[in-house]
Amino acid sequence: MSFEATKREWSELYTFFRLLSDGQVFAGSPQVKKREDACLPIALIQREEHDGTRKYFIDNEDIHIVGEKIDKVIPRETFGGVANAILDGMKTSSEDLVTSPDGVEEFLDGVSIFDLEARTDDRTDFYIAFYHVDSPLVGFNVRSRMSIMNPILDGGRTANLKFEQTGIKFANPMINNVNALETPNVVADRMLLIERLGGVLKYADVADKVFRCNLLMIDLHFPRMIAEMLRIMQIEGITKVSELVDCIKEINPLKIKEDLIVKNGFYEYKMKQFLVALALGMRPAKIYTGEDSAVSGILLVTGSGEVLCYQKSDKKVFEDFLYLNSRLEKGSTEKDKYGFMEKENGLVYFKLNLKIGLTKR
Repeated sequence: MSFEATKREWSELYTFFRLLSDGQVFAGSPQVKKREDACLPIALIQREEHDGTRKYFIDNEDIHIVGEKIDKVIPRETFGGVANAILDGMKTSSEDLVTSPDGVEEFLDGVSIFDLEARTDDRTDFYIAFYHVDSPLVGFNVRSRMSIMNPILDGGRTANLKFEQTGIKFANPMINNVNALETPNVVADRMLLIERLGGVLKYADVADKVFRCNLLMIDLHFPRMIAEMLRIMQIEGITKVSELVDCIKEINPLKIKEDLIVKNGFYEYKMKQFLVALALGMRPAKIYTGEDSAVSGILLVTGSGEVLCYQKSDKKVFEDFLYLNSRLEKGSTEKDKYGFMEKENGLVYFKLNLKIGLTKR
């Protein structure tokens, strides 16, 4: 008997089994390379299963599974074999849905694992104790370059930024003509059409008041910086965060002094702050206070199946990894309600949507 699951679901299970088998994980570099000098021994992994919290103790040759309804010892090499089978299945499938490899379902039944993705309320996939079973538990998200990755910011319409249409007054027929334009690059082409007709799109506000406050927690002028990055992304097609920040440094939308840009690295610093906040739990529709969340790091599965560890405790590496490997993405204009002209309190606005994900390579 076999079943199908997405590569994202398989990736989480693969990562879990790979770490149990290896009993260690290497820290990653900002360039997504294994840091040979930074091997982290794993003593325990804690995961939420269908029957509650389970602890997987890593001994010399075995994994001791302890939970409310289970107390079992399984050889570590068995987890390694299943991890390899899952990896081979993902590599050989050109589709996102992958059929369970031979023997995997029987193994999952044997260890009573029925959820491929852990179901938690704190956004962690599992917790790890490094070095010793009594070490503090560290919460991780799994991200995989072998699958469709969840964005680190996918706020839907709550993550829209508003641009006021100024320059000349657009009559309703002109607004309708802009909104009726349909092209493969529809948002950018509508923006360019507005410009050709004599209109100017000027940043006005963040559409959602909670998300506005969250962005202001990074900096009181941060929304304006993000708005300019969104405009460049749509018009010029630049998506990588680091490249967009380079553009921002030239444009200088906040009109700050050159020393602050060059010597202090103001724009890079603010963007890194924002990316770390997102990776560790900031959400558009939830009030952000800057307090630590349960998520303390990312386990990244590379395209070859290597698992790399990034933790907020390794501050500079974590920041640089996010900065060099993040990109702005385009969500659905229909679902997220952006990319068209609309009237509000007698003014005309055009919204752009902020969505950020990790790069695939």
